Amino acid sequence: MSDALSATSFELDDTQDETREKPAWAAVVSLTFGVFGLVTAEFLPASLLTPMAADVGVSVGAAGQAVTATAVVGAIAGLAAAIVTRGIDRRVVIWALTGLLILSSVIAAIATNLPTLLFARVLLGIGLGAFWSMVAATAMRLVPPSALPKAMSLIFTGVSVATVSAAPIGAYIGNLMGWRFVFWLSALVGVVALVIQMAVLPRLPARGSPDIRTLFRLLGQPSIALVLAGIVVVISGHFAGFTYVRPFLEQIPKLSVEAISLALLAYGVGGFFGNFLGGAITARSAKASVIFGAFAIGLMGASLLFVGASPIASAIAVGLWGFAFGALPVGFQTWLVRVAPEDEAESAGGLLVAAFQVAIASGAVFGGLLVDGFGTLGVMAYATIATLVGGLGVLLLGAKSPERVGAKAAAHAL
Repeated sequence: MSDALSATSFELDDTQDETREKPAWAAVVSLTFGVFGLVTAEFLPASLLTPMAADVGVSVGAAGQAVTATAVVGAIAGLAAAIVTRGIDRRVVIWALTGLLILSSVIAAIATNLPTLLFARVLLGIGLGAFWSMVAATAMRLVPPSALPKAMSLIFTGVSVATVSAAPIGAYIGNLMGWRFVFWLSALVGVVALVIQMAVLPRLPARGSPDIRTLFRLLGQPSIALVLAGIVVVISGHFAGFTYVRPFLEQIPKLSVEAISLALLAYGVGGFFGNFLGGAITARSAKASVIFGAFAIGLMGASLLFVGASPIASAIAVGLWGFAFGALPVGFQTWLVRVAPEDEAESAGGLLVAAFQVAIASGAVFGGLLVDGFGTLGVMAYATIATLVGGLGVLLLGAKSPERVGAKAAAHAL
């Protein structure tokens, strides 16, 4: 890490940016901190939902719409960010988006009612969606082409660490200090990320003139439409179950807060290692990685339905669920890049961000209705059915959508 921090150039003009010979690793690391903070804040409600709902005086299902608000706004922001911020230095945009993480966390920490909490999550959705839509393009300008795979791997480390730590640590600290204290910590993480970004990000003048017509052109391609449909169905099922996993563990196997924290830790660790398995499978077939992850989550959901009353069985199922999910993001992302025109990979990436956020939103909405109407077993049934149906659809229809594997596609996928 010390070598990375020593390799940054603080003042670069646009010509230097085009022909960069030395990677600006410190700037890449600053993006990693930003991703870590945003993903951590996104995942916190899953571990704090019960006390949050009780404190603001709403049902668990209603409080779960804090996830919906982030996802819906994130989808819109992911598509609109490049157009809305056209002409603005990209480092200034990155600073502003990290600032939204800080502001959102502070407002969530002081929220006394559901509208205020939802407003905080709307701000997070703007920051999250827009950040994700431009992080890959920004990384491409910070390192030479040969170092891009390493840079993207470093950035996605922030996602892996947040996935492993956000839910279990949030649940544990929330139990000790209260859920509001957890959001204050989230704001502090944002402050650290912003300070680092302001210190090391070089000037990155805006480029190009983004056009919304490209998005519609991509949506009209059947192979891309299949990927996006798979994301919406499978990820919707996954997040419906994941958003309400704490109430399930409290009500069905009746786990203690400490045991729930351990189960969520198992989920996070499983997801960390699942990323590696997903990468290995994706190297041969991205669709195979998606099918594996979808079917495995469906099986874990079925396990929770039939043997979830057992504390040990439910904890194991949650851990394996995380392992299975780890294969999905890399599989979906790589599949989309391989079927999209190579010169439109960034626009396709924006559609992927939007599809993921729509899936998260729909999962939280259906999950909230089901958990309020049928209890946590209802939401687990939906998660099981949606992931199995999505995996089956990819299996049956994916054969008609061949993957294009090439050097440029592989670099974007990484």
